[in-house]
Amino acid sequence: MRMRITATVLAVCATLTVAAASPAPTVKAARVMENLGRGVVAVRSSSTQVLVSWRLLGLDPEGIGFNVYRSTAGGAYVKLNSGVLTGGTNYTDSTADLTRANSYRVTPVVGGQEQAPGGAFTLSAGHAVEPVVRVPLRPGGAVKFVWVGDLDGDGEYDYVVDRQTSPQKLEAYSGDGDFLWEVDLGPNSLNQDNIEPGSSAIDLGHWDGVTVYDFDSDGRAEVALRIADGVRFGDGTTWTHENDARQFMAVLDGRTGALRNWSAVPTTYLADGPMGARLGVAYLNGTTPSLVAYMKNRRDDGAFNLMMGAWKFDGDSLDRQWTWQREGQDAPDGHNTRALDVDGDGTDEIAEIGFVLGGNGSLRYSMGPKGIVHGDRFHIADMDPSRPGLEGYGVQQDNPSGLLEYYYDAANGNVIWRHGGGPGDVGRGMAGDVDPRLPGMEVWSFSGLYNAPTNRLAEPDASLRPWPQLGLWWDGDLTVELLNDGKIEKWDPARPTPSGSLPRLVSTWNHGAVKAAQGGPTLVGDLFGDWREEAVYTNASYDELIVFTTNQPTPHRLYTLAHNPAYRNAMTFKGYMQSHHVDYFLGAGMAAPRRPDITYAP
Repeated sequence: MRMRITATVLAVCATLTVAAASPAPTVKAARVMENLGRGVVAVRSSSTQVLVSWRLLGLDPEGIGFNVYRSTAGGAYVKLNSGVLTGGTNYTDSTADLTRANSYRVTPVVGGQEQAPGGAFTLSAGHAVEPVVRVPLRPGGAVKFVWVGDLDGDGEYDYVVDRQTSPQKLEAYSGDGDFLWEVDLGPNSLNQDNIEPGSSAIDLGHWDGVTVYDFDSDGRAEVALRIADGVRFGDGTTWTHENDARQFMAVLDGRTGALRNWSAVPTTYLADGPMGARLGVAYLNGTTPSLVAYMKNRRDDGAFNLMMGAWKFDGDSLDRQWTWQREGQDAPDGHNTRALDVDGDGTDEIAEIGFVLGGNGSLRYSMGPKGIVHGDRFHIADMDPSRPGLEGYGVQQDNPSGLLEYYYDAANGNVIWRHGGGPGDVGRGMAGDVDPRLPGMEVWSFSGLYNAPTNRLAEPDASLRPWPQLGLWWDGDLTVELLNDGKIEKWDPARPTPSGSLPRLVSTWNHGAVKAAQGGPTLVGDLFGDWREEAVYTNASYDELIVFTTNQPTPHRLYTLAHNPAYRNAMTFKGYMQSHHVDYFLGAGMAAPRRPDITYAP
């Protein structure tokens, strides 16, 4: 018999008042992050070569080296490199018998002493020449988003996948594709309107309602999920409540999909129906993670209620830390949320396109009074390495002043420069270093490619700028490549071409991939291998994840981006999918990044 979790006892929650803002958080210790393994991966880069790649971890000692070993057809492991590898954490194997299976593993070398090997990656016999890792899925419906987290504590990422069925589903798989569990989102996920979705619907428009992270820092990731009546968890129990509009934040066991604990979403705006939600992670105290949520619903007059909140899961209880309501404040929002330390004090803030909340849920600043309104996309990164702190870049939607795009100080919201010429609906905007001739990053929408620090056109002909979709570190240099409409592209400042015809490195459809939301992947992130990024798609039958991973070597050595606090937070958010950024300048002429102030979970 299926167990039902009743929620009648939760009626008292309707009387809860919004938590008052607490004192400003203080940093007490290093940030606790995932205890990742080496993430070894191997792909055939040519008919005769294999690129083997692995992680440099955030806390690896200075001067660490590596040896690469290969086992052929289950035989003994044989070292491939003649001298300890101290450059980029990748190795090209040109001696393998590729008609047989080959397993690769890596051993660290510290102070001349070889350490224990990490986990192995096996390349099957006669494997295709492709920059791809394929992960099997059960047959099912279309997939919009994929999340990663170490669900089983083995140091490598596993996958959580949505299914855009009626009702919707959420599925979990090991990194090798072993099915773990399913959550049925129930009858309240049948309403899949992208503006006013059902109370348990996920992944519609700029809503997601799901994120994955190790919230209690025990070495295994949980799944955070907004739930309502009728949601059936991975262990078969069902959540019930007499009011279909009532919503709750839930934390599920990453290994089983069973409910660990829950907390009621405040009922402040319940009269206007359920709230869509965007979920992610922030270290509001600088040490341990919190679940943060951006939530909205629509009033009868067409306007929107906006509430943001934070919850803490300690392995037992899930407690709401604070909520913030916009009400009459001039605080412009958009379709993306970012969480990072904008002022360098060690604690994270929560950023929207036009305002930033402090870690205690108070409004740190708003750019509304500076003429910023709603827009689709924004970025925060170290765009100008010669200037202290981080910078932001955003685009605007039909700003009545004619503002199209703007560049600002991320710590205080002061606008450094702005470009007008509208009003216009600027639907895309991108930031990244694509021109090594100029200092720092470039930023661009449709008005031209600008060098951010100097506010000068990097390419005078606006039609020759790259398309402003997603960035992706892929090839061997430090400038960013571009992921646009299923194509991995490279903009060449010495030989610029029109936006729609950039030189192409990979066409994802040639490897069976189909595009997901907004013509993009289901996930971009540094999932395994060295610091370059992976892009996750599905095949047309939705029974396989196709994970694109670089097949090009690099001499550059950087610790895994997943151990950079700003980048790892960004991997937990969806919305209108955007590029992730580290909190240091990553580009041509960069300085070596500082060791991250982190410690590993057990």
